[in-house]
Amino acid sequence: MRSIILASASPRRAELLRQMGVEFEVRPADIDETPGPDEQPGDYVLRLASEKALAVSRLAPEAIVLGSDTSVVIDQRILGKPATADEAATMLELLSARSHQVMTAVATAVEGFAEACLVTTHVHFRALRPDEIAAYVRSGDPMDKAGSYGIQGRGGIFVESLQGSYSAVVGLPLRETADLLARAGYPVWTTWQPGQESLNE
Repeated sequence: MRSIILASASPRRAELLRQMGVEFEVRPADIDETPGPDEQPGDYVLRLASEKALAVSRLAPEAIVLGSDTSVVIDQRILGKPATADEAATMLELLSARSHQVMTAVATAVEGFAEACLVTTHVHFRALRPDEIAAYVRSGDPMDKAGSYGIQGRGGIFVESLQGSYSAVVGLPLRETADLLARAGYPVWTTWQPGQESLNE
């Protein structure tokens, strides 16, 4: 089978891919992530996931390259990674006591051809107190995460309910990723070794 390359520096995506039993190499993609004029959030994350996969695939045509992108969306507004602590606090205040969408796209690229899919999860935050927002921002956790929170860490205490894929909110939808890899010629279950355990066990 072809080798797998993850076109992302995200430790969370790498952890989820390892959870699936996939052996892979990490080669982050360097692309322009500026949204296009009037580009819809779903189209935006699909485009970025595909562009990341294709950018690395051009340098490694023999491999299956996996690209992904996640955006937090509220009122059709894309919340990316905060540039400052004040911006992180502002995002968390916006999400407080409201529902938002986490849109994650995943793409595979092989020999210049990409296939992608979009997973949308609905997340509702409880009301956040100013002191806990301040403490969370001081912890540094929000600074490398879309929407200024990570559900798999301290930010998980803010989530009141979730409809959809938990792993997609973390950064990589497991079922859809496995399906894409299988269609690209890498059925993940064929590489499982005896004694391999899920990280959740």
